[in-house]
Amino acid sequence: MQSIKGSSFEIGENTPLTFILGPCVIEGEEKALQACAFIQQVTKELGISFIYKSSYDKANRSSLDSYRGPGLEKGLKILKKVKNTFKVPIFTDVHTPEEALQAGEVCDFLQVPAFLCRQTDLLIACGKTQKPISLKKGQFLAPWDMEAAIQKITAQGNHQVLLTERGTSFGYNNLVADLRSIPIMQELGYPVCFDATHSLQLPGKDKKESGGDSRFVPYLAKAAVAAGCNAIYMETHPNPKEALSDKKTQLPFSKLKKLLQTCLQIQKAIK
Repeated sequence: MQSIKGSSFEIGENTPLTFILGPCVIEGEEKALQACAFIQQVTKELGISFIYKSSYDKANRSSLDSYRGPGLEKGLKILKKVKNTFKVPIFTDVHTPEEALQAGEVCDFLQVPAFLCRQTDLLIACGKTQKPISLKKGQFLAPWDMEAAIQKITAQGNHQVLLTERGTSFGYNNLVADLRSIPIMQELGYPVCFDATHSLQLPGKDKKESGGDSRFVPYLAKAAVAAGCNAIYMETHPNPKEALSDKKTQLPFSKLKKLLQTCLQIQKAIK
């Protein structure tokens, strides 16, 4: 299995479980700094490192009126300040080839959203940054279909690919996480991350925003670790009810430490 390496992280077959954590969208500089400070304190107490995640733009919101984020320029400035203040690697979404090039100058890890996982120009641009790329499996694809998407990145000489499972469309307004996809995608030769929060979305369920049920985040996260995933991605927020994006699926800060502890214990047990 190909390993993914950064300045302070490594994701691979025999590495410790990696956690990608942070609020769904940047809600301002002060809140971003406060969020990273909290997550860093929790992970420090557990003796683990983490990758900080937040988006400068949510380009696929359900409604035109939904909050999208501060935008590329302001958002990257905030992420750069978080990175420099806390000395943590930064992870964010990109939506166009131009964004990939700009975000790659600031961020340590770029993510291709699930609904863009077949966009050839975007994948080529991400590959050319030579940064680690999180490639989300589209809700409309089988796990083995990701092989063609991987090749668009690796053809640029970039083999640092992390495949991410985030559920599969199951009828209208519903997703189901098939954990068989974890070992299936690992057979493609790359580590696999499980997105424990987006997997619980109910797309379009609440008309102007995605619905979801965060009660099940711990169940899916623990099951994914037991299934052998190499990383866990969770969006987490101090008060999800007040979040400006994905309020129905983000994990409250108050539940973060206990869940991380449990995931670590499960990985230790299966190893």
